[in-house]
Amino acid sequence: MIYYIGNKRLTPGGCCVSADINLAIEYLQDKTVLGVDTETQGMDFTCKKMIMFQIGDGKHQFIFDTRTESIEPLRDILENKDIIKILHNAKFDYKFIKKWANIELAGIYDTFLVERILHCGKKGQKYGLKDLVLNYLQEELDKEPRNKFVNLQGAPYTDTQIQYGAKDVEYLIKLRDLQLPQIKEKNLEQIVILENLAVLPFSEIEYNGLNIDQEAWLKLDGLNAEKAKEYFNDLDNAVMQDPRLQQFVLKYVQGDLFTEHTELRKVGVNWDSPKQVLRVFNMLIPELENVNGKELYKHRKYGLVSKYIRYKEYMKLCTSYGKPFFKYFKGDGKIHTNFHQILDTGRVSSSHPNMQQIPADNKFRNCFIAPEGWSFVSSDYTSQELNVIAFGSKDPVWIQALEEGKDLHSVCADLVYGKEWCEAAEEDCAYFAGDAKQKCNCPLHKKLRTNVKSINFGLAYGMGAFKLADTLQISREAASNLIDEYFKAFPAIKGFLEKLGNFGKQYGYIKTFPPFNRKRWFSTWYPRIWNNRSSMMEIGNIERASKNTPIQGASADMTKLALVIIHKHIRENNLPVKLVMTVHDQIDTICSNSYTKTWKKQMTVLMEQAARTIVTNGLLKADTHISKTWEK
Repeated sequence: MIYYIGNKRLTPGGCCVSADINLAIEYLQDKTVLGVDTETQGMDFTCKKMIMFQIGDGKHQFIFDTRTESIEPLRDILENKDIIKILHNAKFDYKFIKKWANIELAGIYDTFLVERILHCGKKGQKYGLKDLVLNYLQEELDKEPRNKFVNLQGAPYTDTQIQYGAKDVEYLIKLRDLQLPQIKEKNLEQIVILENLAVLPFSEIEYNGLNIDQEAWLKLDGLNAEKAKEYFNDLDNAVMQDPRLQQFVLKYVQGDLFTEHTELRKVGVNWDSPKQVLRVFNMLIPELENVNGKELYKHRKYGLVSKYIRYKEYMKLCTSYGKPFFKYFKGDGKIHTNFHQILDTGRVSSSHPNMQQIPADNKFRNCFIAPEGWSFVSSDYTSQELNVIAFGSKDPVWIQALEEGKDLHSVCADLVYGKEWCEAAEEDCAYFAGDAKQKCNCPLHKKLRTNVKSINFGLAYGMGAFKLADTLQISREAASNLIDEYFKAFPAIKGFLEKLGNFGKQYGYIKTFPPFNRKRWFSTWYPRIWNNRSSMMEIGNIERASKNTPIQGASADMTKLALVIIHKHIRENNLPVKLVMTVHDQIDTICSNSYTKTWKKQMTVLMEQAARTIVTNGLLKADTHISKTWEK
């Protein structure tokens, strides 16, 4: 049965029964599982309205015309964490419900996220509601009635539109019932709980947004444009001065009355055209096949190549983070990113805009400001992935270094390089002075430390000899030898990684650390020995993914758990604190100035509480700081 709640008269013989809010409350308040959906005028919750609200248990659905009717009386039901609310892509509905009804959903089960968990890593999967309805229920979901909501003003809903809204709720109930046995069969209960709980803090971050100092942003953009122009001119000058590149120098320069003489170019190369740039570079580097960043980086010893790399860096800053960035301003004048909560590894990404890729040198970050009377309180884990590796491998050297608070990279470099490390020490060497907690300033120590640091961090990304050689600008043989020496020094880490790699190759999936046991499946795996070359390449890909996924995934699980714990603490204690951003292992809040010192201590405790759930030895610590701008 469909119950319609609105002030418009239904057509005779309509599809539903007219009802009032009291009937809805009386029926819904005792239910343990409810489907929830919304229809809106558009995608931007800051300025587009929620025009329909749907809720029901699969047997009876209540359709609210929110153009005229408030859902405020449903607050106790919607904010009750013990009543499960099933939604699809819950973050979207959460933001509209909070904006237009001032209600914060709780007890969320997201069919979209659960489906991603069930098939994480599998290629070709589709996760839209239409796709799930077709796959699970063998029904075609007609989206045409939904399209007519956008421009609907005061006209009454048609029977078709009301039925459409009610049907979505029915589908959600059925989909959950079909997903639950799979969750249990695949032992994914804990990660499903975590991801559904994490919907709330991610929704809050998207809802709250970030304020930006537009003047400071534009000033920084101007400086980057000047640097781009400077390197552009350097490129032209380098071409003119190199005898090998004279074919690219123009013999005749034609100007006009409106062009300053100093602005006339004498080089016929479009530095924004990869094809033309490759022609120039091939005169110096015949073997160069393309001008992408990875390939060029290998040849950065050439002055022209180095200048081009810098030019492209500044141009990217201008095109990605200059004036074009302002297109992401929402109706409230803030930046509201959109999180993609589950990647194959379990990590998070964001888009429109991608806040995860904001340059880390703080110049751009410092343009994001706290409102008057508030400050940023941000916390990040100290060497999160390294702690995960140490815990998983139980390597005694790593564990001891972390316990004693030593600089792990220096300790590793000492063991890997041995005699060379000792001979590299200068008279005032901090490392051999017993102050191993400090980074050593000995020139050669710094170089050797950097080499080992690249391996340490590379472990979380499946780095091999080829990548290491590229990173350190050494031969592949030298890189391979360095890796061999590294694993001789740390056999426990080698054994840990080999175990992970072999597991993925044997079973076709890999999982993260307890208690969450997130799983990633490999679509190209099948249970027989592969003999051809392409298959061997796939085996290598599976092996690398099997090594890095548990490390990255466990780190992601930890950060998500921290978000859940922090959000719960803020809400239950009604604190003057708001979640505003998260990037990798960092969580950012804004806090009333009068509460910042207290919140700094509390946030540190909550972060470390989350860490101990996975890295149970308690060695992983959080560093929390207060600032007026968003800092890394």
